[in-house]
Amino acid sequence: MKHYLDHFELIRIPETDSTNNAIRNLEQTSDKEFVVVSTEFQTQGKGQRGNSWESERGKNLLFSISLSPEFLPIQQQFLLSQIISLSILDVFRRRLRKFSIKWPNDIYWRDRKIGGILIENDIADGKLARCIIGVGININQTEFKSGAPNPISLLQVCGMHCKRIHILERILKNFEEYYRMLQKGEMETIRERYRKSLFRKKDFHPYQDANGTFSACLHHIEDNGLIVLEDTEGKLRSYTFKEVSYVL
Repeated sequence: MKHYLDHFELIRIPETDSTNNAIRNLEQTSDKEFVVVSTEFQTQGKGQRGNSWESERGKNLLFSISLSPEFLPIQQQFLLSQIISLSILDVFRRRLRKFSIKWPNDIYWRDRKIGGILIENDIADGKLARCIIGVGININQTEFKSGAPNPISLLQVCGMHCKRIHILERILKNFEEYYRMLQKGEMETIRERYRKSLFRKKDFHPYQDANGTFSACLHHIEDNGLIVLEDTEGKLRSYTFKEVSYVL
């Protein structure tokens, strides 16, 4: 890896059930601050809400990062979701516009999903003892067979094959830079960048909760990750992830 990634240990494996499981099962012998496991294929790739993540062998980016952010208060753990989302988004926005973050941490191009993130936090003695960040990004795949409603790949967006290792290196470089910002206490800068990068951050759009479909605009995101929507009657509605969904 390049010199600016000296704090990462990158482990590549040809196949695994999921990179989150693989990295969790590693013996923790590395002296690096961040451990990364990447693979060519996942047999049981994990998505949000218990969904699976479809990825054709050798076509996409599938990796997990393990770190120990003990300095970060538990109440602020959503910042980890924000910095990995921004790390990916910044790479894509160097190529094309129209990329955004769909709350809480899906990566979108227009109304199409190009990447997803699954974060698993271990808490011990009141601290974030370990964080595992799993990432799946569609890079060079052109056919999707799982029935997912709106997948798209970087190849389909920009019209050319991309070197996955170069994209991974840039994401990790960005991630370390954002992580250093966290360590320096620059939380509000990160939150503001995240807010400006959100999908459908303006105007009214359809959403669905347990009571049905309604129209609302994004009001703000709470520091703990709650989304606050303002409906057409001016009422503020707060939701955790899984309590509300976008109607696409």
